[in-house]
Amino acid sequence: MANPGTNGPITKCNASDSLLLVIDIQQRLGDAMPGKVLNRVLQNSKLLCSASDLLGIPVVKTEQYPAGLGPTHAVVADVLPAATVSLEKVCFSCCDGDGFAAALAASGRRQVVLVGMEAHVCVLQTALDLAAAGHEVFVVEDAICSRRLENYQNALDRLRQCGVVVVTAESVVFEWMGTAGHEHFKAIHALLR
Repeated sequence: MANPGTNGPITKCNASDSLLLVIDIQQRLGDAMPGKVLNRVLQNSKLLCSASDLLGIPVVKTEQYPAGLGPTHAVVADVLPAATVSLEKVCFSCCDGDGFAAALAASGRRQVVLVGMEAHVCVLQTALDLAAAGHEVFVVEDAICSRRLENYQNALDRLRQCGVVVVTAESVVFEWMGTAGHEHFKAIHALLR
């Protein structure tokens, strides 16, 4: 299957070509999610942020209307790399937000790995826009959520139908490393426990 906007086959996540996009993982938005689901999203997003820091993968974090929905959840905020680009927005697709296009271009990365909330709104719209713009897009299914299961499932179905790659957090980190001989394998493997 080809990725929309590209002429080649979908590839694995490559640490030297990836950017991690953390979409609206905010305290008040998280409070509206089922507890078990929120915990899964927080833990897997934390894993990807920590691995990004170790591997030098750029991270962009967005917050949807933070005056109303609060700041990024502390579980994730505490492990964001120091160089994380932080953007506020009121639009649903990150691609329409002020500063996003510039941050993406400055990274020089063509693969974008998405985590965040909500699956059927901001994550979905951002993924579709990035794919239409020619990026390789990977949505981490165990690091996204919606308030309702049917919205989450519909978002995953639509993403797959549109050629967006749906992955898991562990798949991403192991693809980023590529080998058990990687210099950060032990540190990242420890994060999985």
